[in-house]
Amino acid sequence: MKVFDQNMLMLVLVLFFLCNISQLCAADPTDGFTNIPLTEANFKIQRPYNLPIEARYSFENGVRRMWVYANDKSHSPNSQTQPRTEVRIMGHDYSSGVWQFEGYGFVPNGTTGPSVVQIHGATHESSTIILRIYDGELRYYSGDLIASDMYDKWFKVNLIHNVDEGKVTVFINNEEKFETKDRGPGDLYFKCGVYAAPKNISYYMESRWRDIKIYKK
Repeated sequence: MKVFDQNMLMLVLVLFFLCNISQLCAADPTDGFTNIPLTEANFKIQRPYNLPIEARYSFENGVRRMWVYANDKSHSPNSQTQPRTEVRIMGHDYSSGVWQFEGYGFVPNGTTGPSVVQIHGATHESSTIILRIYDGELRYYSGDLIASDMYDKWFKVNLIHNVDEGKVTVFINNEEKFETKDRGPGDLYFKCGVYAAPKNISYYMESRWRDIKIYKK
């Protein structure tokens, strides 16, 4: 009986140790941040200007589904940008401090080329950071690989923007995946959905988002 008890104690200690290591490796990137409550008024939907909102957007059971076609019109008759259906977070633009976006995204197989989440605004550019999906790979714009095998699964995204230090950090599923310099301060805000890239896009593009939150320090 004593040998059995010792073996059980060792097993418990090993499991406790592994659990703590796992928690350390998957620390919550929102630690130390304050959650900013959002209401539906904070979620502005941008979609092709000639279509009703329900033609490219749905919100059911907490999931915001957005889709767009490569030949859709832009979000404004005066815009020359690519077609999009995106959530634009309103009321929490920023130009200094440390801010964070958190949300769970889902991209169906076959969608390629669109920006699915971004920080809009910079000193001399239109965006600080864009994450795009190409053939199931999540990339920084169309360059650095951030994560692979992203189709048909929910994944957690955290973007931390330290404006004062000029850097952006990307977490996927609580794991730090990427860090880069930002492009200078400006009128900054968070967006997610599908926004077609200039080239190498699929005809149909879709992403879904839930549990969208904003934090700051």
